[in-house]
Amino acid sequence: MKKLIMAAGLAVMLTACGSQEKKAAEGENPFFTEYNTPYGVPPFDQIKLEHYKPAILAGLEEGRKEIDAIVNNPEDPTFENTIVALDKQGALLRKVQIVFGGQNSVNTNDEMQALSREMSPLLSKYSDDINLNPALFARVKAVYDKRDSLGLDKEQLKLVEETYKDFERGGANLSPEDQAKLRELNSKISMLQLTFGQNMLKETNAFKLVIEKKEDLSGLPENLVATAAETAKAMGMEGKWVFTLQNPSVMPFLQYADNRELRKQIFEAYINRGNNNNENDNKAVVRDLVATRLAKANLMGYKDYASFVLEERMAKNSANVYKLLDEVWKPALAKAKEELADINAEIKKEGGNFEAEGWDWRYYFEKAKKAKFNLDENEVRPYLKLENVRDGVFYVANKLYGINFKQLNDMPLPYKEAQCFEVTDKDGSLLGVVYFDFFPRASKRGGAWCGTYRPQSYKDGKRVPPVVTIVTNFTQPAPGQPALLSADEANTLFHEFGHGLHNLFKDVHYSGVSGVPRDFVELPSQINEHWAFEPEVLKVYAKHYQTGEVMPTELIEKLDKSGKYGQGFATVEYLAASYLDMDFHALSGQAADQKVLKFVDQTNQVPANFDVMDFEKQTLSRRGLLKQIPSRYRSTYFNHTMGGGYTAGYYSYIWSEVLDCDAYEAFVETGDIFNQEVAQKFRQYVLTPGGIDDAMVMYKNFRGKEPGTDPLLKNRGLK
Repeated sequence: MKKLIMAAGLAVMLTACGSQEKKAAEGENPFFTEYNTPYGVPPFDQIKLEHYKPAILAGLEEGRKEIDAIVNNPEDPTFENTIVALDKQGALLRKVQIVFGGQNSVNTNDEMQALSREMSPLLSKYSDDINLNPALFARVKAVYDKRDSLGLDKEQLKLVEETYKDFERGGANLSPEDQAKLRELNSKISMLQLTFGQNMLKETNAFKLVIEKKEDLSGLPENLVATAAETAKAMGMEGKWVFTLQNPSVMPFLQYADNRELRKQIFEAYINRGNNNNENDNKAVVRDLVATRLAKANLMGYKDYASFVLEERMAKNSANVYKLLDEVWKPALAKAKEELADINAEIKKEGGNFEAEGWDWRYYFEKAKKAKFNLDENEVRPYLKLENVRDGVFYVANKLYGINFKQLNDMPLPYKEAQCFEVTDKDGSLLGVVYFDFFPRASKRGGAWCGTYRPQSYKDGKRVPPVVTIVTNFTQPAPGQPALLSADEANTLFHEFGHGLHNLFKDVHYSGVSGVPRDFVELPSQINEHWAFEPEVLKVYAKHYQTGEVMPTELIEKLDKSGKYGQGFATVEYLAASYLDMDFHALSGQAADQKVLKFVDQTNQVPANFDVMDFEKQTLSRRGLLKQIPSRYRSTYFNHTMGGGYTAGYYSYIWSEVLDCDAYEAFVETGDIFNQEVAQKFRQYVLTPGGIDDAMVMYKNFRGKEPGTDPLLKNRGLK
């Protein structure tokens, strides 16, 4: 079952809260009662560390009893007593998991990481106990075999088919001996993924660039210097400046710091996370993960792990993924070489007698951009105050779909700095609640994401609105100062809120059909980015934080003209990571022979001496990756793929970009980027149905045709 993947995957996530574990009586544990909170949100202020373990264990016990009740039902298997009962099963466990999974990502500590590791094998076993239960599978198969004669509607039929497929892909048809092997492999994969993520967080937090001399701050924006001073103060180093490997710290440092040696120091620390031959080193973890996933794929009858997972995606197979990556790689690499020439020209202009290295790219690219377009990112930040950008996101959603937002005070919060909003539809009905958590901290994993603390569902025939959470790691402002975003951060907020809209608008009756394929899931988020820097949108939200002045037309024009400059670098670093992810999981003793023969022996085994970093070097150098551009994520901190969320799936962003660029054209073609008819179709056919329809069917229902790659290439300035 898809929802049972959560059980196996809970341990993948980082974990939150603190204090010593205690026995929690059921009456004191918030998970054992209905939440008595506004909108039914989790009572974050009441939930403590000692509540999680008893609730998880109780959820496992209750879930097993529910499975036994389905299996031992004396009546013949029906859609209601088997398929629906299975879809509803595990409610308590899901209730705990969804809070544990959300909280653990934003405020972890050693105690919660230990609890996560303790629970991992129990959750993996629970998931396998369901998928590999022969009596349960027999009942599911009985309903599946007569599905066409049951008078089911489209959603119900899809649930039956997905439920049966999940059992098949969960190993239900394997022999008892092979099922025992699968259990071992699943448990090992879960623990390795968890270990990878925990190591990565420790490595990111381990490095500090401490600056003592003011002259070493030359070139850095005032807000970055102020934040570094506050970071140092918090660490007991008042009077100094501390820069970290959190993106809002390291990236602007690489972009603006005049001190080349310091840029090199922080750059090399950033790209070698998990590759320092210490207790947090991830090379062996990656090797074991790749080997274990390959073994699982072979056990399930697939030549490689990519074939196993892609079968369920829009791409269907590795060949289609590589075809798209290759089509974009060639023009992107050519564009990156043009950008490198500009960078080297800037170096020479300043009298430098060296060729650009990785730690030089962002610094000299910024100078080249200024020379070409007379644009400095620091001119833009004053117009991108966080609250204004957030309101711009709300404005676009309102213009497209008529929905409204109201900030809620005195709400239980997942973290003390979080914000909470009620979202209502144009008819005034409640769509859901949205939390925002904007800033980085040592206890929070990096990146940006959207999740839920309660997914949309139905209860007693009534829609239960979702509780959505949007998490980012934006530049932390100095005390008393506003948060001023970069253009990239503003774009990220539009992106993540696109996921939020998908969660808010979803309207399905069964959790088993709520999800969409990984390479479709980025369509709602990425299409939302298209409105972020449209001139008519900027004029609404891009206001100077001090004067309230709307961003000048001249600056908007500069942004527009420079928007595609740098897409060579951005596309190449992304595609490099996509190739790396695919190559790791296309490893087999057959299909990958010509490309990576030396890395796999002829029995389809990844050898114990498999050199992860050599594999990375080979897979990228043979495609001509420039030495100045590292893969967006190197193997030892590539949590998207090694953590389990985007395994053989990092290509999904570019696959979805083919869809979102073509979909946005549907608005542009009408002459109105807020065309109500197009917006309604997008909501109806893409944002609402969950996974009831096939992904390409959903897209064609909206667009009337399949997409081509031309809009993507044009959008990135590659054509």
